Amino acid sequence: MVNRARDWLLQAERDLAQARDSRIQGRHEWACFAAHQAAEKAVKALHLHLGQEAWGHVVAKLLRELPPDISVPDELVDKARFLDNMYIPTHYPNSHPEGAPFEHYGPLQSEEAIQYAGEILGFVRAQMA
Repeated sequence: MVNRARDWLLQAERDLAQARDSRIQGRHEWACFAAHQAAEKAVKALHLHLGQEAWGHVVAKLLRELPPDISVPDELVDKARFLDNMYIPTHYPNSHPEGAPFEHYGPLQSEEAIQYAGEILGFVRAQMA
């Protein structure tokens, strides 16, 4: 079977670029969602690189499920938890008590989400090198 880790990492990079583009356009809810997607796909790429499959959308859990010889900093897991909160509420109108998702996200959230996703991608790149 062909190892698709590189494909997943390339898509993660593209998702992060989309997050940056969405932020520039003022679509902060999409920037946050794309940042989460970038982090999720990057960690799944690392799992594939290591010869294992990973399922689910919780980035913190995906990081914790890496083999014990991969030392994942606690701070990185905390940043993944922040991103995990961007998965559903950024694009489903019924995930907040009222208001559309775009009304709940702004430059502060998108900047932080992009920064954290970038750090997770950096971690994954280093592990895959």
